[in-house]
Amino acid sequence: MAETEFTATGVRIERWPRSLTRAGQVLIKDGRLALLTSNGREIDSAPLGAVSAARPLFAGVGRMVATVNGTRYRLTMGQRNVRLDSAKAAGRFLDAVRGGRH
Repeated sequence: MAETEFTATGVRIERWPRSLTRAGQVLIKDGRLALLTSNGREIDSAPLGAVSAARPLFAGVGRMVATVNGTRYRLTMGQRNVRLDSAKAAGRFLDAVRGGRH
């Protein structure tokens, strides 16, 4: 089975109660998830088996919660893009995390 890959830029990454970056990057490559700042510095990373992701019930378009190494992050995909692109990016991210765990 081929490794699932996903990249999203311009992602707001927050760890309650503060924002870590407003233009970060989410990268899934070789079975690992990495959260990066806008200048490429790693915020956190883990194998996909240690990552969980979900879309909260009343979250806005493109918003989700990811738990990486026991730390919860709020991700907002595609802030600068159209609503539809944000929803697609969020769906692709969730599919990549779930698909990479098998």
